[in-house]
Amino acid sequence: MKTTLDELQAFSTVVASGSITAAAEQLGQTVSGISRALRRLETKLAVTLLHRTTRKLELTEEGRLFLAQAGRILAAVEEAEAQMAVRRDRPAGRLRVNAAAPLMQHVLVPLVGGFRQAYPAIELELHTNDQIIDLIEQRTDIAIRIGELGDSSLRAKPLGAHRLRVLASPAYLRLHGIPRDVESLANHSLLGFTQPDSLNNWPLRRPLGERWSITPSLRASSGETLRLLALAGQGIVCLADFMTAADRQSGELVPILTEHTVEVRQPVHAVYYRNTALAARIACFLDYMSERMG
Repeated sequence: MKTTLDELQAFSTVVASGSITAAAEQLGQTVSGISRALRRLETKLAVTLLHRTTRKLELTEEGRLFLAQAGRILAAVEEAEAQMAVRRDRPAGRLRVNAAAPLMQHVLVPLVGGFRQAYPAIELELHTNDQIIDLIEQRTDIAIRIGELGDSSLRAKPLGAHRLRVLASPAYLRLHGIPRDVESLANHSLLGFTQPDSLNNWPLRRPLGERWSITPSLRASSGETLRLLALAGQGIVCLADFMTAADRQSGELVPILTEHTVEVRQPVHAVYYRNTALAARIACFLDYMSERMG
């Protein structure tokens, strides 16, 4: 059996305070509990550390040697705890964040400057991937995911939700005309995702429901690629507001079929390991982003 920190603490406190009773009061334990800890320690070490009389306690030679070692161990533990407390108050270390390229470009990057100013000791490492990744395999602390989450062994924190809109460029609409109803989209070039197919269900109201599954004329794996294709006049697209806010404000993309569009918001989550104690650098990133993205 190995020596425990509680036993080292009991032994060190008894010596420092001069009695088992005083040590018990100082540590908030019972006298019998401190006595048992000392006996366990001596049994494990197979030596006598303290000579006990009715009037005083006296260290043996082995006790003096062991006290010096115990003091160094306890001091090291206290130092480590102090460092962790500092990290909680001033989070530090490398933080690896993965997100789809559009979310990274349009949402996270504009917030990075403020986060780094608030937490200068955190070393951010940003990665983009439009597919779902394995956090362990990719050595990632946090992944930002768009859309509904499936069952997972990971924890998830909602960061916000963004409305979906059907959009096209003025140039495309001048050339091909403005669709007046959902059925007329069949005569247009529709831009959609390669996967998952759920992203090709547009929030358009029809007699049979409030989702319309499109058959894309042109597919891409990235929402940013679809955005650029729409800006280039290649077709009609359905994208989340976070990607197209500037384009809609400038008029380079315009909403269409607004009277047929159902208000659907695409959720954004941060997923991370199911740690019982969340690292401070992860917790502060999640809090910072959720406050600003929400």
